[in-house]
Amino acid sequence: MKPVLKMSVLAATILLAVGCQDEKAAETKSAEPAKVEQVAAEAAPATFASEDDKAAYAIGASLAQYLAANLDQQKELGLDLSREQVLAGVTDVFAGNSRLTPEETQQALQSLDQRVSEMAMQQAQEEAEKNMKAGEEYRAEFEKKDGVVKTDSGLLYQVETEGEGDKPAATDTVKVHYKGMLTDGTEFDSSYARNQPATFPLNQVISGWTEGVQLMPVGSKFTFVIPPELAYGSQANPSIPANSTLVFEVELLDIVKADKPASEEEETQ
Repeated sequence: MKPVLKMSVLAATILLAVGCQDEKAAETKSAEPAKVEQVAAEAAPATFASEDDKAAYAIGASLAQYLAANLDQQKELGLDLSREQVLAGVTDVFAGNSRLTPEETQQALQSLDQRVSEMAMQQAQEEAEKNMKAGEEYRAEFEKKDGVVKTDSGLLYQVETEGEGDKPAATDTVKVHYKGMLTDGTEFDSSYARNQPATFPLNQVISGWTEGVQLMPVGSKFTFVIPPELAYGSQANPSIPANSTLVFEVELLDIVKADKPASEEEETQ
């Protein structure tokens, strides 16, 4: 993880001014909200003595946004990084009265990096454990439903519609419509939403799909509940948290033959 405050000295200079302005504005708005809103609406655009001044201000504003976002991220982890102390550091350094030597500053930042990393890892581990437990509970309840089958691997499926076509082999390319969800119902992917079926080799997807779709005759619609070990396991991404049990509604539309390109196959549908 990158050091949180390595850009803070330059960034916080603008926050110092912004913080004071925000406090003053808040006090004024509390006393005379209608008047403040009118003044804000009528305020003239910002002017600068030169383009260099404007560029300098823009750099400061951009860095301030970066710093504020980082402080907010650390707050979410449970770190209490005082904005007042950040601004005090900037003021002291600009005045030539820093309370820390450059070496002490670097050590403090390295210590912060380590604490952030440890807290983030702990938070991720707790989240993964929570997801694992939630998935186990969901699968246990789903398994009780009529018609649900559990395979030796732990894959669960329920036949919604039974087709009459051939079943694909693991080496086949299939054409499907599908919707993928987390156990809380959050949808993370859907060919229906794109209004475009998906075509892919069956041996190049998660193992739960490779196993499950082979059970489907063409024309079928199944619901699959896939445990994390048959999906993405402890790997996390922005849409699928670590150790997630996944729920898929899948329609097998066709098996794409090797001598018929997928693009031609799709045009026939």
